[in-house]
Amino acid sequence: MADTDKPARGPAGGTGTDTALVRALAELLAETGLTEIEVEESGRRIRVARGHAPVAAVDHNAAPVPAPAVAAAPAAAAPAEPAADEPAMTSPMVGTVYLAAEPGAPNFVSVGDTVREGQTLLIIEAMKVMNPIAADRAGKIKAVLVDNAQPVEFGQPLVVIA
Repeated sequence: MADTDKPARGPAGGTGTDTALVRALAELLAETGLTEIEVEESGRRIRVARGHAPVAAVDHNAAPVPAPAVAAAPAAAAPAEPAADEPAMTSPMVGTVYLAAEPGAPNFVSVGDTVREGQTLLIIEAMKVMNPIAADRAGKIKAVLVDNAQPVEFGQPLVVIA
């Protein structure tokens, strides 16, 4: 067994964090694009996170030590915010937005489309429920401010109807 495969020894001489497991979890993060992963095994919990801070491993059986704050990963190119004179329809819930009924289907609406009040603009999935989001007024789609499969927050601007 190589030195890197042996569990690290804690300050009291007891078994500490399994460095091989931490390395395997870090590789899994890199392969999948996840930002953090946590596993629990035999009463020991190990969490590995990535972002602007270095990868961190936490042994919850050890004495509590305050963990450093981990900055959130930077978002991809964020869609433009609407101008103050362009009131946007906002998200009524937290969830994941979908611009089409199913993968490969055309979007419900596109910039330039004319919509009527009550017409479905997009879907927000929340807790495994697909919630159609309807236009609150008739008009022309001036901007779609979200991307397909993007997480959205309550009150986040979604679509500008002029």
